[in-house]
Amino acid sequence: MSFSEFYERKFLVLLSALVTSRYNLPNMLIKDLGEFGTIEVINQLISSSRSKEMDSVQHLVIDSGDDSAGWSPHGTTELITTDTVVEDIHFTSESISWHDLGWKVLASNISDIASMGAYPSYAVVTLGLPPETEINDITELYTGMLSIANKYQVSIIGGDMVRSTQIFISITLTGTTSKEPLLRSTANAGDVIAVTGYLGGSAGGLRLIQQSVNVSQASQDYLLTAHRMPTPQVESGRVLVDCDIRTAMDISDGLADDLSKLCLASEVSATIYLNKVPTHSLVKSSFPETYIELALYGGEDYELLFTGNITAVNEAIQLLPEGACIIGEITDSTPGVISLVGEDGSERVATRQGWDHFT
Repeated sequence: MSFSEFYERKFLVLLSALVTSRYNLPNMLIKDLGEFGTIEVINQLISSSRSKEMDSVQHLVIDSGDDSAGWSPHGTTELITTDTVVEDIHFTSESISWHDLGWKVLASNISDIASMGAYPSYAVVTLGLPPETEINDITELYTGMLSIANKYQVSIIGGDMVRSTQIFISITLTGTTSKEPLLRSTANAGDVIAVTGYLGGSAGGLRLIQQSVNVSQASQDYLLTAHRMPTPQVESGRVLVDCDIRTAMDISDGLADDLSKLCLASEVSATIYLNKVPTHSLVKSSFPETYIELALYGGEDYELLFTGNITAVNEAIQLLPEGACIIGEITDSTPGVISLVGEDGSERVATRQGWDHFT
């Protein structure tokens, strides 16, 4: 079954259920819809139950369904996002230190704000911890969070702590921008597609942790840092806004899957040219047979994916870090379908291989 057939089947099942039962989904499980189908049910419920008058009073400008929600009360747009990591689902104690875990969980939230072209501001942290957790571990966790918080001028202003049999960390982060936020729903056929930097490094680092891979010390350092301490692209987001880019999102679940989400939100499709996808030389040398799959489906790179007219995109690329480049184009076909074109001209449809909590 192709990606488009797979998604269309899930969408039709979801749509039918919504129309006939008003969000009561009989005999359907989360695993039947997957993470993103389930999120769509929730988004539809939220948006349909809120009156337009309420949106106006609350100055809501970005609803549930983008990287962050936003409202504009006094000429600026305020944003809010949240993310949660759970032990043995997103991390294990063997794969990451408490310090690096603190850095990474806040980095993923900062990346959501960066993808809107905004600056992060205030964070609250909720911890679920077993009673046997060592205080030194919590100190290391907060040392990691504060390291990246100070780097990006984020203030941690509170939170909550609960007893749990399994460790989890949930962070809610706000941000602000005085300009129009970048959205995932504004791509147009004819736009070119670009990314702000190299892809596949984080997935390579995870593979290095999980498997026995013989790589150089330089490769090991690069890959493990990319996975454990990713760099949110806050300044790159601001560059995009200043260059009149209007469409972007961060790459957290993998290039192919995240581009598909952007295309679904914009009701367009896309073509990626595989020989143009930027991968660092250390990723290529470490995984010569699979580096392109790591770049397409690995996720957690936290670079920004963006689209726009070629003049604006080229202007932005000149100001972005090494690795930023054009990788494809937006097309007018089945929404959400991503075509992958090889160097030899062969073409295939991208399949869902990125992260989904429930499939």
